[in-house]
Amino acid sequence: MSSLPPPPETQAELGRPDGSAPLENDGELSDIPPWPAWTAPAAIVAGFVLGVAGGIIVGIVAKVGGSSISNPTPAVSLIGDVLFDGGFVVAAVYFAQLGSRIRPSDFGFRTVRWTTAITAVLAAGIGYYVVTAIYATLLHFHGNEKLPKELGVGKSTAALVGASIFVCVVAPIAEEFFFRGFVFGALRRMRIEVAGRDLGTWAASIITGILFGLAHTGSASPRYLLPLGFLGFVLCLVRWRTRSLYPCMALHSINNSLALGISQLHWTAGEVFGLMVGSLCVIAALTGPLAGRTRAIA
Repeated sequence: MSSLPPPPETQAELGRPDGSAPLENDGELSDIPPWPAWTAPAAIVAGFVLGVAGGIIVGIVAKVGGSSISNPTPAVSLIGDVLFDGGFVVAAVYFAQLGSRIRPSDFGFRTVRWTTAITAVLAAGIGYYVVTAIYATLLHFHGNEKLPKELGVGKSTAALVGASIFVCVVAPIAEEFFFRGFVFGALRRMRIEVAGRDLGTWAASIITGILFGLAHTGSASPRYLLPLGFLGFVLCLVRWRTRSLYPCMALHSINNSLALGISQLHWTAGEVFGLMVGSLCVIAALTGPLAGRTRAIA
């Protein structure tokens, strides 16, 4: 990213023009959004209700169209999953804007230097895969996600394309927006002091990681929920250290691409690499403009 000197700070950058929840512009607190901690559980409940409601509506429409509710088609499953994730995004936006005007940067849509992003993704990715490999070896299992099969990746090219877009693009964007962009930000407002040190961010990382793992209860083997929770925790650390959501979405997408391409589709290294690069390019195209004119973070 460009290393040109940033433009002079305006009042909108230094605080809230409406007077709500002013934060320091330097240091860790500048990355904490204005919405209070209570909005995290509220958004989780609201998002779940909206997601379930969306799934019910899709099921009813599918039933009217002659599809089976107990054995839905890949298209029905895909639409239901998109609406379910969308419910959490809507809930996050709703609760975030209750107290003040929100900006994309509040959720972590901030540019970050390439060196910082790549270093964070590599360090977090290597750490996650090492711990996961040790965990799988000790328990003698290899977990697979159920979701790609439910989306019919082996039934047709259209289903494969749809599942790939959802797993490697839509899910990383929506889940990172909700968990790392909204929930983690809200929970970081908790102050937990131990020996004079505020451990609120660490507590927020652990809680968000647990919630992230539990969110995959229906799509992954129960024994694999713990590694997924650890991934959620690691992604929080990436979000914290880079102050940006982009490295989180990148690592999430890369992980999903590897899981889909290797574990489910048994693709070659070149095909998996193409899936990763393609997914990252689509994510960048869709979310990159949200960073606006925010300066690159070292």
